[in-house]
Amino acid sequence: MDLKKFYLSFYLSPLAYLIGGGVALLFLCSFFFPPLALVARLAAWMILGCVVLDAFLLYGGADRLEAERTTSDRFSNGDTNPVTLTVRNRYFFAVKATIIDELPVQFQERHWKRNMNLAAGQQAALTYELQPKERGEYAFGQLHIFILSPLGLVQRRCSFGEAHVVPVYPSYLSLRNYRLETISSSADTGHQRLRRTGRSLEFDQIKDYVRGDDHRTINWKASARKGQLMANTYVEERSQHIYCVIDKGRLMKMPFEGMSLLDYAINASLVLINVALQRQDRAGLITFSKKIDQFVPAERKATQMEAVMEALYRQETAFKESDFEYLYAQVRQRLNQRSLLILFTNFESIHSMRRQLPYLRAIGRFHLLLVVFFDNTELHALHQQEAKTLEDIYIKTIADRFLYEKKLMAKELAQFGILSVFTSPENLTVQTVNKYLEIKTRQAL
Repeated sequence: MDLKKFYLSFYLSPLAYLIGGGVALLFLCSFFFPPLALVARLAAWMILGCVVLDAFLLYGGADRLEAERTTSDRFSNGDTNPVTLTVRNRYFFAVKATIIDELPVQFQERHWKRNMNLAAGQQAALTYELQPKERGEYAFGQLHIFILSPLGLVQRRCSFGEAHVVPVYPSYLSLRNYRLETISSSADTGHQRLRRTGRSLEFDQIKDYVRGDDHRTINWKASARKGQLMANTYVEERSQHIYCVIDKGRLMKMPFEGMSLLDYAINASLVLINVALQRQDRAGLITFSKKIDQFVPAERKATQMEAVMEALYRQETAFKESDFEYLYAQVRQRLNQRSLLILFTNFESIHSMRRQLPYLRAIGRFHLLLVVFFDNTELHALHQQEAKTLEDIYIKTIADRFLYEKKLMAKELAQFGILSVFTSPENLTVQTVNKYLEIKTRQAL
């Protein structure tokens, strides 16, 4: 073995230092009790011999410890991602292993350590989970394992693997939680078309009228021929254009439980686009700040989800005031068909919302606009906090005013026919998907 490599991997265990301290104490006592000098020398030589034997056991022959780290090709932002460490002991004796994995710097974890006991010839796997809070590239370092033989005097450090990078994408793992069964209209599969209350342009069939059906769907000619009330049924319109529009302005950088509002909006958009594609709609993406950064046209092709995920992967907040006038101009220029635009943005005051209201109303004249903005949960904590001083009263009053303005925004948007969702970041995905399904059920587009 290379001398330098041996020097860098050789460590004395705490037990060796403890015994060495005991031997040093014997030598100290031998100054006062000379007969102890012989005992101290014998103990020192014995310990030295055990250390040499222990080092021979750990370093003799080829490397007999194998280890590897297994991760997925990419991580899902905001979700728990498993990492598996596989260790195999090829020594003819049992070892105690202390495992230290060099985690990416984004986790700020400097004390990660696991212990494992391995019998002779045993292979064991250790799985732990990581939850990233931001998108980007996460660089893993080497995997270090400190092993002890049964003597427990020498520690050998074994390092495995090279540094590798794992990209963190928007929360694709959450897609399975919102996966909807695609109902086919093919007769070969035995499934029927999905019927919704309301009316659309796609006629399905005539059926017996039952209590609760919309009286506007009654087919009077068929009722006269049949001698009883008959009603038309319609299937839900498909291939409608759905766009998730993500504001990347400075207000979207606000953090909530370790993640920015932009990341919550990106995760919700990914789920919503997946749901729209499953419901046979055409889904697309727009991200903007001072200009349009990403534009993915609404399509229903098989590679649409991958294109959207790649577009969302490197999105960052621009720390600038977003230009809604430019957004309106681009929407008018690029979108020729009436679409559902789901705008993820944030307004902290009603005055900031009113500055953008003319452009939102202009967009709403040509498309169905759904504005999604966030509830500041920190204000609720201030609202519920007991005021004990004059300063607390001022703070609580200001918090109440901002809460009131947030609710007033939704009412003011509704006055101009603009739909809105006012929700906390943690409930964003559920609330947005439910609103989309409600719009589809009402056939408002």
